[in-house]
Amino acid sequence: MMTELSLNILDVAENSTRAGATLVFINVTADRAADRLTISIEDNGCGMTAEQLSRVTDPFFTSRTTRKVGLGVPFFKYAAECTGGTFSIDSEPGRGTRTEAVFVLSHIDRMPLGDITATIHTLITCHQDTDFVYTYSYDGRSFTLDTRQLREILGDVPFDVPEVSSYINDYLSENKLETDGGAIY
Repeated sequence: MMTELSLNILDVAENSTRAGATLVFINVTADRAADRLTISIEDNGCGMTAEQLSRVTDPFFTSRTTRKVGLGVPFFKYAAECTGGTFSIDSEPGRGTRTEAVFVLSHIDRMPLGDITATIHTLITCHQDTDFVYTYSYDGRSFTLDTRQLREILGDVPFDVPEVSSYINDYLSENKLETDGGAIY
């Protein structure tokens, strides 16, 4: 099992890039009043057939040829459900995939969110051909980073150039702090 939820997000978003997604939406919403943490990842990748979708939460199924097991999605599902939360995944060939995990925020078995800033930064800087729209919400306050807007400003300058990478990391860190006041959950 993964030790923090941000690693599940990384795994599912990596699946999106392997599926040819050019646009990935990642939403993380913590709502203490509702006692919920909701994580959704949606992409415009190749999608899955009904058969693939029916087997995606089976740890002994993977579409990858480099190994015979696929533990990322089953672990994400288990992590949500063991807190009394829910998990869903919808997909259609040629239209992409949407995954949503809902956790009971206060449940003792809920893994910590972890370093979500590093996860999003890694995805953005390591996948130059994929756009990411990341929205982070905490108790009604939120911010969004949309790499399509960055591309308009930067033109052909890649995101992994040290100054750009540093700016993205600082933007994510500062806005998360402003949104959640430094909450660790």
